[in-house]
Amino acid sequence: MSRILRKYRVRGNSNAMKKYLFIIIIAVFVAACGGSGSESGNSNTGTENARVEVKTELAKTVEIPTYFEATGTLASDAESNVAPTIGGKIVRVNFDVGSYVRKGAPMVELDAGDARIRLNQAKAQANQARKTVKQAEAGVEQAIANLRQAQIRLGVKDGETFAIKDFSQVISVTAQLDLAEKELIRYTQLLESGDVSRSVYDQKKAARDGLRGQLAEARSNAAVAIKAITSAEKAVSVARTQVGNANAAVATAETQVAQAEKAVRDNTIYAPISGYISERNADPGEFISPNQPNAKLATIVRTAVLRLKIDVPEQSIGKVAVGQGVSAQVSAYPDRKFAGTVTRILPSLNPQSRTLTVEAEVDNVNGMLKPGQFATVRITQSKPAPAVMVPAKAVRALGERNVVFIIKDGVALERQVKVGLLEDDMIEIKQGLQENETVAVTNVEKLTDGSIVAQ
Repeated sequence: MSRILRKYRVRGNSNAMKKYLFIIIIAVFVAACGGSGSESGNSNTGTENARVEVKTELAKTVEIPTYFEATGTLASDAESNVAPTIGGKIVRVNFDVGSYVRKGAPMVELDAGDARIRLNQAKAQANQARKTVKQAEAGVEQAIANLRQAQIRLGVKDGETFAIKDFSQVISVTAQLDLAEKELIRYTQLLESGDVSRSVYDQKKAARDGLRGQLAEARSNAAVAIKAITSAEKAVSVARTQVGNANAAVATAETQVAQAEKAVRDNTIYAPISGYISERNADPGEFISPNQPNAKLATIVRTAVLRLKIDVPEQSIGKVAVGQGVSAQVSAYPDRKFAGTVTRILPSLNPQSRTLTVEAEVDNVNGMLKPGQFATVRITQSKPAPAVMVPAKAVRALGERNVVFIIKDGVALERQVKVGLLEDDMIEIKQGLQENETVAVTNVEKLTDGSIVAQ
């Protein structure tokens, strides 16, 4: 500006100089006013930026389950060591560590060549024994047919007794002989009185003697017929005994077949339970025997349901009962809870740790849990209790302190709290907050004590 003034002094134009001085003064004034206005505008913008947009919710009292905490260890529900029942050479292994097997699935196959040979031999013997049974049954049928023929000859039925005197020929000849004997007696008297001749007498005596011979023959025939029936009955009995022996031989042969079939099956080792393979000690080409030390081929653990072994402190054993619900958390899944139920309580305390071991069964969802994991356990009590709850996102951790920000008259007030049970997305406030107080639930990390908020 001094150079401008010098310029106009040189020229001696005072009016022009006044005109330019006026313009410069106005420009400086406008610039000063503009700068002041700009600063004022920046100040207002800073005030607006200091406000923190938050959403709020009211602290509310709800009934929540009460619990006490303990520690526990997860274990498999069942564990089975797979071992051979017979010796043999391994030809195939159908599993590996970590694989899942179902109950009854073939795991190890041994060389079953010799066992199959013995099975074929046993089947051949069984077939021969069955043929013998058929032959014996045919013998029974023939013996029964012979018996029926003998019975028909004598006119008797099964179970009836028969005597020689009852034979029809014997009866007929006996009657004739009785009559001849009587006539001979009468003719003897007539011969003595001289009423008949000796020749007539001799004829009657010869007739009587002939009938005696016929009776003896009839008796002999009857004895032969009876003997034939007796022999036929004995033959039937013998034939039936042969059938019984043949059937016994079939049963023995079938038993041998069953044993041979079992020997073939024993060459395949099946999974005793469903589960995961935790250990493998079998390879093709090895010879194994149940008499060898440590003959274990594999270990299967069942993990669909796990046993949670909980150590309950002595002062809390009265709070545990079978059927209570438990909630377990493991470090591998800090945001997950695994539900279970108390199923067993040991009868005595551990004398060293002074704790009571309680077992709960926990469903292993998607196989996430593993035997051997350490768990923090909450055992639910029977009666729920009222608790002040707020959204978990309303709580901010500052070092070892937990705080919430109460919103009152557009201002955030920091309040230190003591937290308790976490239920889903809500957390219990044990101390430091009252029911129906308004707390910030968003942008909590941007708040400080006394922050101006906008809702």
